[in-house]
Amino acid sequence: MRRETVVLGLLGTTLDASPRARWERWRPTVDLCRREDFLVDRLELLHQPQYQELADTVARDIASVSPETRVRTHALAFPDPWDFESVFATLLDFAHAYPFKPESEDYLVHITTGTHVQQICLYLLTEARYLPGKLLQTSPPTPANSGEPGDLRVIDLDLASYRQIAERVQAVRSEGLSFLKAGIATRNPGFNALIEQVERVATATRSPILLTGPTGAGKTRLARKIFELKQARHQIAGRFVELNCATLRGDAAMSAMFGHTRGAFTGAVRERPGVLKSADNGVLFLDEIGELGLDEQAMLLRALEDRVFLPVGSDREVSSDFQLIAGTNRDLRAGVRAGSFRDDLLARIDIWTFRMPALRERPEDIEPNLDYELERYAQRHGRRVTFGRAARAQFVRFAASPLARWPGNFRDFAAALERMATLAPGAQISAREVEAELARLQATWSEGQVSDDEALLRRQLGAEALAGLDRFDRVQLADVLRVCAEARSLSDAGRVLFAASRERRSSHNDADRLRKYLRKFGLEWSELTSTIGPS
Repeated sequence: MRRETVVLGLLGTTLDASPRARWERWRPTVDLCRREDFLVDRLELLHQPQYQELADTVARDIASVSPETRVRTHALAFPDPWDFESVFATLLDFAHAYPFKPESEDYLVHITTGTHVQQICLYLLTEARYLPGKLLQTSPPTPANSGEPGDLRVIDLDLASYRQIAERVQAVRSEGLSFLKAGIATRNPGFNALIEQVERVATATRSPILLTGPTGAGKTRLARKIFELKQARHQIAGRFVELNCATLRGDAAMSAMFGHTRGAFTGAVRERPGVLKSADNGVLFLDEIGELGLDEQAMLLRALEDRVFLPVGSDREVSSDFQLIAGTNRDLRAGVRAGSFRDDLLARIDIWTFRMPALRERPEDIEPNLDYELERYAQRHGRRVTFGRAARAQFVRFAASPLARWPGNFRDFAAALERMATLAPGAQISAREVEAELARLQATWSEGQVSDDEALLRRQLGAEALAGLDRFDRVQLADVLRVCAEARSLSDAGRVLFAASRERRSSHNDADRLRKYLRKFGLEWSELTSTIGPS
């Protein structure tokens, strides 16, 4: 049994109009049905009620050129044919009510007529399968073929040939991901998933973004890359303005943030705009936002909500429309509990929060970042340096091992590469430079560690309990607590601490193993997370 071809289309109130010489001009709906090579069994003609007479005329004209075509008119009340919401709702209601029979009929959705909004809505409904068919597009004949019905094209959104478009879209998105990663071919699954989410959020919204994580994990670099990505996609017109809140104190904090008028305080010899105004129509990156004073936090909150603020010494409000990216290595919720950070500001900036993992959590990315840093060194110094094979393996093995603390994360890592590259004779880093650098790193990391560990253990255990610990337990427990300080969860901390032995075990309940270890010293994870930070 032959399947019937059914076309759904909108009446073209201009293109389908019927002046006296209507057979001498191209009319999309009529000409669609007078092709010898394309039979329309049924035409569902959608129109506004006031155009019923025109719809009836088009139906009669189709009957005269294609008697086989049955035309059914449907009067749909579009409140405003240029309003997306109302047009989509009207067409969706029609789609829900229409008795589709996909088992015996093939459907084509004609998108040549109607307003642009109506055409877009028809496309969206077809793509979403509310209209279970293919798109149909027609175009007028060339002057040489005047009088002919014109061209016709069927667009199947499910056809494999249209994968090229999807592949191109994916390629553009992949370019964005690579851009955010500074071109580094990172391999860590968790970090790559984080960057994918950052890319989606960064290009879809101007809401505040909060970047958390330890010092040196790459928050500043990612913030700048987010700005550059938005700029490349013409989503932002202003500047990237950066301010480290840890450097702000007293009147200078207010002035740096919100600007000041001339004579506002001693030394204010000229007017200053402040970073909020400088970032108008751009991106403002406030690093270490947890260091802001409560007064500055209150003014920042108002600037985020109302886009206005008062410069120091002024009685006239200034407006600025910026996107905020905030960075912190502190637990802002602990700051709220301690009264040092406003809960309403945290609620305002905690819409999109991304935790940047420490270098120790990304051992797979040691080598890609090593190559990246060597390339940066070549660009800065005009001298390309490489590793000897054995030397490279030795450094990578150490850098990914539990012995490598990397307290400054990628800053420490980049500095180590620069020192070895600078000292390398003949532009190749040998085992000698690697061994010297490893000795230097371990010596640097051990300096002051005893006193730091003492303070850390004293905060957690108290002086009396600490005095009863053997030196062996002190060293081991201090390292465990440092790992816990940088971990997002008990399970994450366990994976870092038991990374080697877990490969030899069939059961990987690292969280339970760590919990039992902490309880030997009377410690609970929930208590650690709020007290383990800097005193």
